Amino acid sequence: MSVRTLFVVAVAATLAGCSMLRPYQRPATPVPSAFRDVPADVAQLPALSPDWWRGFGSPPLDAMMIEATKNNQDIAAAIARIREADAQTRIAGAPLLPTVDAGASGVRQKSPGSPLSSSKVGNDFALNLSASYEIDFWGKNAAGLAAAQASAQASRFDRQVIQLTTQASVATTDFDMLGTGDRLRAAQESLREAEDLLSAERDRLKLGTATDLDFVQQESVVATAKAAIPPLEQQIRQDANALAVLLGKSPEQEEIEVGSLDALSIPGVAPGLPSTLLERRPDVREAEANLVAANANIAAARAAFFPSISLTGELGFESAMLNTFLLPVSQLASIGAAAAQPIFHGGALEGNLEFTKARQDELIATYRTAILSALQDVENALIAVRKTAEEEESQRVAVTTAQRAYHLATDQLTGGVTDITTVLNTEKTLFQAQDARAQARLAHVQAVVSLFKALGGGWNGQV
Repeated sequence: MSVRTLFVVAVAATLAGCSMLRPYQRPATPVPSAFRDVPADVAQLPALSPDWWRGFGSPPLDAMMIEATKNNQDIAAAIARIREADAQTRIAGAPLLPTVDAGASGVRQKSPGSPLSSSKVGNDFALNLSASYEIDFWGKNAAGLAAAQASAQASRFDRQVIQLTTQASVATTDFDMLGTGDRLRAAQESLREAEDLLSAERDRLKLGTATDLDFVQQESVVATAKAAIPPLEQQIRQDANALAVLLGKSPEQEEIEVGSLDALSIPGVAPGLPSTLLERRPDVREAEANLVAANANIAAARAAFFPSISLTGELGFESAMLNTFLLPVSQLASIGAAAAQPIFHGGALEGNLEFTKARQDELIATYRTAILSALQDVENALIAVRKTAEEEESQRVAVTTAQRAYHLATDQLTGGVTDITTVLNTEKTLFQAQDARAQARLAHVQAVVSLFKALGGGWNGQV
């Protein structure tokens, strides 16, 4: 049988083979038809955008997002894992192709003599080309390649997960720093007002219109106002350090410019239908890609029970003399086929099959959990956006009324109509209202970030 004939037989056998790989079917998972806490004007809201953070109208945040995408080390590691997975795919696909090796050797040897003959010295020169090919009759190698390709796809989804998580972390950390800056400015303003009032009480004490108790009470207010500032300054510095790491820089390289949350816009977004999360959330797509790989691994484990068929061939020259080395008389050739049927492997094949089945069951549960978690994330974010907006508005009204009360109390104190106790109470109420309002604003913008993240951040499902 010629090499060409044997090759044709091998290809025919491969095409006629019985593949163990079954078509993947997405596990059935109940998904609601709509989200519960969707705003009434959702139809007027814009669709998700890949650069969702631009809706906040913060140029510094825009710059940080670009820098984080380029320099964040978690993203860099995820990109490296994609390269690893692609290399594994090449390795997994190699058994589907024949292997070809070339060899050359030259030996000069001396054979021992005998009492009747002297030793002999001779040469042996060889040049050969060998090839081998395993016919993937049962689809074992093809299934291995399919599993590797699905794993490589999962690594790309994983990169999207990490990028989205990094972007959300940049936004929330930046907003936390801005919100803490608002609280710090409110605390500093409260301290200035408390010190002004303390100065006024000192003057009143000299004139005899105030008591020592009034003065000491105001001193206590000043000390309390001072004590509120260092923790806020510490939080700002720590947020700046966290931002630096997210941007791929060491903390001392990050310059602090603390703006205000009041300068931000609050973007709205249409959450769409719950069923779209299956395509839009990269973590859900990653879980499904791992499930596809598990399905292929089961096929490879099943195929391992069946015979493996291999073809081998060799063509070359071998001669003891260089002058005849490449002549037809020195030519050598061989071709062969071999089959191996597993009989007893100590339970390894059975164990591997059971492992792949159990792994598939685990990944099905993981996939369904990813979907349920995604739905929960969106529902939680939707209600958080709505309720934090209501809270922020209530705190804004509280600040306005507290400011009026404080100004009335100070005016009445100056006119001798009221006492210092009333002023102290209104002063404390005003600071608490301003601090609560800043925290409510922060909770609102962070809830919006959480909603973008829960919806997949505007990622369109393509990698």
